[in-house]
Amino acid sequence: QVQLVESGGGLVQAGGSLRLSCAASGRTFSSYAMGWFRRAPGKEREFVAAITWIGGSTYYADSVEGRFTISRDNAKNTVNLQMKSLEPEETAVYYCAAALGYRSIWPQGPMAYDYWGQGTQVTVSS
Repeated sequence: QVQLVESGGGLVQAGGSLRLSCAASGRTFSSYAMGWFRRAPGKEREFVAAITWIGGSTYYADSVEGRFTISRDNAKNTVNLQMKSLEPEETAVYYCAAALGYRSIWPQGPMAYDYWGQGTQVTVSS
């Protein structure tokens, strides 16, 4: 089992920044990678970014490339998502997820992930 707890969400004005964190506990040594997804009201869950625990390879959705940065702290079992130049349409619940192993649909496919956090609300005002 892997437990994931997100934090850092909140209200920010358009153009502002937020930093999300995801604390992982449990059998984290067995996980392959971590990802961030978001779900806006009335929309499908959307891939945002992902990172491998070993090597720290990173992947981003085209819509956030250059504005968001995913990072990990292996010693603390945390994964962070630094978000800059936020836009109102990026208002969503942001979820952290853990993938135990590589799958062909990783990193964008939600089904590639085995554990999910409860989510943290990010609201970007115009």
